[in-house]
Amino acid sequence: MSLLTVIKACLSFTGKQIFNEIGFQVEPKDRVGLVGPNGSGKTTLLRLIIGDITPDSGEIRLAKRSRVGYLPQDVQETLSGPLLQSVVESVPGRVQLNNELSKADASLKNLSCKHDQIRAGENLAEILQEINRLDMEYPPHAAGKILSGLGFVTSDFDRPVSSLSGGWKMRAALASLLYQRHDLLLLDEPTNHLDIPAVHWLEQFLQDFDGAIILVSHDREFLNRQIKSIISLGHEGMRSYSGNYDFFVKASDEECKTLEAKSRKQEQRVKQAERFIERFRAKASKARQAQSKIKLLKKMELVKGHCRVKTTHFSFPEVPRSGEIVVSINGMAKGFDEKSLYKNINLTVSRGERIAIIGTNGCGKTTLLKMLAGEIEPDEGKISLGHSVSMAYFAQHHSNMLDLQKTVIQEVHRVVPDKGIGFVREVCGAFLFSGQDVDKAIDVLSGGEKARVSLAKLLVKPGNLMLMDEPTNHLDISSSEALINALSEYNGTLLFVSHNHSFIKSLATKIWDIRKGKIIEYPGNLTEYFHHIALMKNDSAGSSLRDCTNEESGKNKTLDKKEQDRKKDRRQKAERRQLVYNTLKPLLAEVKRLERQIAVLEVRQKNLEKLFGDPDIFSDKNRGVPLLREHKALREKQDKLLLKWEQNQDKLEITRKELGVGLNSYTS
Repeated sequence: MSLLTVIKACLSFTGKQIFNEIGFQVEPKDRVGLVGPNGSGKTTLLRLIIGDITPDSGEIRLAKRSRVGYLPQDVQETLSGPLLQSVVESVPGRVQLNNELSKADASLKNLSCKHDQIRAGENLAEILQEINRLDMEYPPHAAGKILSGLGFVTSDFDRPVSSLSGGWKMRAALASLLYQRHDLLLLDEPTNHLDIPAVHWLEQFLQDFDGAIILVSHDREFLNRQIKSIISLGHEGMRSYSGNYDFFVKASDEECKTLEAKSRKQEQRVKQAERFIERFRAKASKARQAQSKIKLLKKMELVKGHCRVKTTHFSFPEVPRSGEIVVSINGMAKGFDEKSLYKNINLTVSRGERIAIIGTNGCGKTTLLKMLAGEIEPDEGKISLGHSVSMAYFAQHHSNMLDLQKTVIQEVHRVVPDKGIGFVREVCGAFLFSGQDVDKAIDVLSGGEKARVSLAKLLVKPGNLMLMDEPTNHLDISSSEALINALSEYNGTLLFVSHNHSFIKSLATKIWDIRKGKIIEYPGNLTEYFHHIALMKNDSAGSSLRDCTNEESGKNKTLDKKEQDRKKDRRQKAERRQLVYNTLKPLLAEVKRLERQIAVLEVRQKNLEKLFGDPDIFSDKNRGVPLLREHKALREKQDKLLLKWEQNQDKLEITRKELGVGLNSYTS
């Protein structure tokens, strides 16, 4: 049975038709990519599915008792209270059950009649049974694991959600959504505001997710790895394809070529028929044939080739050559509210480099770009630009730098007031603002359109040093790839922050990895960076062994070569075993200690639940109420222990992989 069925849905806004009798189905476990240019209705379709918008006609049907989760691009603050508690309590019915438990507990204390106490006790037992069912289906420690995967640390779990920044609130909302295990997930740009480690974790989580997904994403690689079919929205309406995004692009191109060929062939036939009619309609001998041709033309259903979708297409102009050293960072330090972000940073940026700045959220990526742009000053040290350097800055919250009251053409023109209006119109056209669109007020534009206006402002005056903070946010895939192509040909120096794997892999020649207040340089793109990190982990695991081996090898020069090699091999294996044992021993001991504690709690819980099955237990409130409180305390303690156990298991798994040890090794 289909989870979702859309039947001949139509929708118009202010006289503009968004959908015209579209229809499709989503089955359990389907993984659908929703693609189309900005403004084609992707977000609108998701809002139709959840019932936030009603279609003008047609139907949106959801299977009975199916649960749909929706992550919008702009998250409203829906969670409240401490972070972990708010995620745990986001499961429908959990808060209500806890309230009912409190009321039942309170009423039991005030009852004196034995019969009433028994009835109240039975009610209490039913509530506890339902709470236990929820705890088994949605274990609280699983919420902590999801929050950790999305970048939160344990100390964040008790923080109020209201104290989080916008990006972290979005992560909290995503954690809540993933924790609830919906039948159908609607994800609108879920990687926005995530850093590279969190994107990696989300990819794995979604691949293991057992439900259906409809996904909107501007990251081509992320989309390719997650989906198995495509719904495309465009000028021709809605079209469906099997396969990932790369397959869709090829299939769509082939479809366009085939239809265009048919259209050209038909056009030739029409012209031939028209010439025949024009030439022979007046001749009696050919009149009947001419009339047949006229009837044929009237009945002919014209083949229409797909309209080539307008895509952003632009290139940065040649920029003046700067000096060899573009940026110098000397002894730089920066912190906020007693939190140190950077200390004694010394780096240089050379002409022509393309540096991707990566790191966890909150590590200071945007702060670094703002210091380079001169928007904020370092606490210590100096950041200086080289000879003949002119800078352009694309901020993450670029819409804050736009004058919302101006029109598109006015906003772009004010960057280059010395240029003619024709030049500015041409630039706006490259970013899909043509005709009357250039007279739209910035205030009414979508997020993607505002991003294109900001890019247009960069194009008219790019400078030879470009700083870009998450430039692909709110751009569709075609616009993101147009930006990649333009920056590939840009002859200046580029520093950028991005979570988009495709963007970094295509452009970066160097990585700045921000870790614990330091900036570590790695040559190459993202793939080479990941490879380098993996090699470093393997090297660090075996470095102590190599040092010992090198030291001993000089003492054995007089030994027979074969015997020396055998001893060396035995020594290496012994030291390797000792290293693995010493590394894994404390982790294994902690896991087993936690397992013993959890087992003790489980036994006590089961004993209490057997007691709850006896109605007489609640006839004495001095006996029943303390047992209920003990049961609740046991559950809470067990949840904390399970979370610690999960974290230690993850740490053990990572350590085993780093040491190259099998999962079944050293378990005793």
